[in-house]
Amino acid sequence: MSDPCIFCAIVAGDAPAQVVYSDDAAIAFLDINPATTGHTLVIPRRHVEGLLDADGALAEVGPAVEATGALLVERLGADGINVFSSTGHAAGQVVFHLHVHLLPRWSGDGLLSLHDLRVPVREDRDAVHRRLA
Repeated sequence: MSDPCIFCAIVAGDAPAQVVYSDDAAIAFLDINPATTGHTLVIPRRHVEGLLDADGALAEVGPAVEATGALLVERLGADGINVFSSTGHAAGQVVFHLHVHLLPRWSGDGLLSLHDLRVPVREDRDAVHRRLA
């Protein structure tokens, strides 16, 4: 890790964060640039750059993702939650410490859903399946 990791600094208590949940494996805090009210990041306490380097870290933060999602729905009255993680520059990852975004959603909030983001796929599904199977 060449550059200091802001998320590691948050875990260490050396950088401020509005923590909403923590356990032995993970910490959850409000996103500094929220997409929705209550937009929260869940990160492993140990440093891993992203999903492809996670070495089990995604499973380790699973309980924190579930508990934080339930907290957001209960306390904010959200009707649902979007859960996503980006890995790599091409996917839009900016901080290279694995993190899971939890975006509280409300019926009729007017925000895009995954269905709104679809673009035409150049290969048919059978061809993609042959490449993966």
